[in-house]
Formats: sequence, C-alpha cells, structure tokens
Amino acid sequence: MGRVITLREAIREGMCEEMRRDPNVLLMGEEVALYNGAYKVSKGMLDEFGPRRVIDTPIAELGFAGIGVGAAMNGLRPIVEFMTWNFAVLAFDQIVNNAAKTLTQSAGEFRCPIVFRGPSGSAGQLAQQHSQSFESWLANCPGLKVVSCIDPHDAKGLIKSAIIDDDPVCIMESEIMYGLEGEVPEEEFYVPIGVAAVRRQGSDVTIVSFNKMMEVVKIAAIELEKQGISAEVIDLRTIRPLDYNTVIESVKKTNRLVVVDESWPLASISSEIAYMVQKRAFDYLDAPVVRVNAADTSLGYAPTFVEEFLPNPQRVIQAVKQVMYR
Repeated sequence: MGRVITLREAIREGMCEEMRRDPNVLLMGEEVALYNGAYKVSKGMLDEFGPRRVIDTPIAELGFAGIGVGAAMNGLRPIVEFMTWNFAVLAFDQIVNNAAKTLTQSAGEFRCPIVFRGPSGSAGQLAQQHSQSFESWLANCPGLKVVSCIDPHDAKGLIKSAIIDDDPVCIMESEIMYGLEGEVPEEEFYVPIGVAAVRRQGSDVTIVSFNKMMEVVKIAAIELEKQGISAEVIDLRTIRPLDYNTVIESVKKTNRLVVVDESWPLASISSEIAYMVQKRAFDYLDAPVVRVNAADTSLGYAPTFVEEFLPNPQRVIQAVKQVMYR
C-alpha cells in the first residue's frame, strides 16, 4: 500500500525526482519559484534546486515557451508551467510550430525534450476565458504527446515519463483537483505514456473519460450499480497517443459505449473515440455511441451557467440508460 498524498504533491515529487536524477531538468514559469507556484505545486523546489533551475518568468507565455523550446533543442530538459492552459493559447505558436515540428523539420537532427504543463478545463466561476479544455486542440498536432490525468499515482508516474521522453509532452492538470488524494508508493516508478487504465470492471456498458470528469464518472458508476447496471470505467490518461485498443476490447465485452468529455462536442476527443469504435467494433455495438460533453457555448460566470455547462453524474446516468434502452 502506498502513502496517501495529494495530486499537487505527487506532481511535485515526480518533478523533484527527475531533477535530482538529471541536472539538465529545470522548471520555469510564472510564480513557480519565490511564490512556490500559483497552486503550490512547486512548493520548496526553489530552496532545493536554486534559482538557476527553478526560474520565475515574466507574464509572457509566448516568450518563455520559446526560451524553453530553445533550451530543449540545446540539450536541456525544461518543464514549462503555465498558470493555466487558457493563457498558453498565446504560446501555441511555439508549441505547435516549433516544439512539435523540431524533429521532422530538422530531418531528425534535433529533438525537443520539453514538458508543458498546467491546469486545464473549468474550475468553477472563472468565466469564459479561464474555463476551456484544450486536449483536442493539442492532440490534433502530430509531434506532440498529450497527457490528461488527475489520479495522483498515475500523474506522478506520467510526469516522470514525460520528462525523460525525447518528444514534447503537454500535461493537462486540473486546478480544482490539486487537493485530490490517492495512494502513491514511496519507491520510484514510471507510468507509460499511451496506455489507458481500466478503473472499474463491468459487463453492461463501457464509460470512457479522462481528467476530472473521472470523478463524475465514478459517482455515476456507483449509482448505476445500485440500479443493477454494471459499468466498466476506462480512464484514458493519455490523449495522444490514444489507447484505442483498451476501449475497443471493452466495447467488445459490454457492447455499449458512453464517452464523457468536458470539452465542447465538435471535433472533440469524444468524437474521435466514437468514430474509431464504429470503425473497429461496429458489429459489437448494440446501441449507438452516446457522448456527454460540455454545452456548445462559452461558459458564463453565474453558478447556474456552470452547473448547466458541465457534464454531471445525472447526465452520465441518463446516457447509460439511453444506450441500454431503459
């Protein structure tokens, strides 16, 4: 049994272990040093590693993302923290046009071993410009790997795998889940990028999700069990490369699929999964795939808007009953 620690502590441990192992690993971003991180993920890291390896940056995402890309091309392994991925839209030019394309446009001469990380998605009453999910945007770009996981054990193992990866990795966290607790062993371990996790075995329906929507799915699955419905729950953990096989094999067993995705419905991760399942497991489906997404609109500030915008356990339960014709 592992210790019980929070998600923020697990991410910090993963970064610290790799920084101790490799002096080329550094952390940079807004308020990561003196302030211990906007969400205290980097608490104590300045004291241990010093200002040359834990670096406070100006509020200039495009600028410090570019510095990180250049450092990665020259032998370092930067971890670039964005206070929120909403702000990182400014840095997409560096992420998409430089980091993701370094290997191919240099004909294999240069790699870009860099990690971009920070919270993504809604975090309550933060309104339209601070409540967006960008997994599908980033996963659309060849050359990037995209991780989106809130389980403390897996988040630690995945960030360690991301730091030692020779390709750029984007890690999507969750502001409101940094205090989530989970068991994490004290010994060193890695979690492979590109492998989903079956969180709950079931026989009647497959529910696929990722990031903080996993907490929504967990509540729904418990309630469904009380109603005599056995749900198999899959946590994607990685969005690119996406573990289609785990989803397909589950659907072959349950014959029904519900995908829960916090992002907008058009061109979403749920769209991709629905397409791939109908392509590779059409004959196994006993009902059309049903998606549960955020509302197709920008998120307003009022609590009532937040409640209506996001997927919730009741909407997941309704979707499951729809695919089961109940």
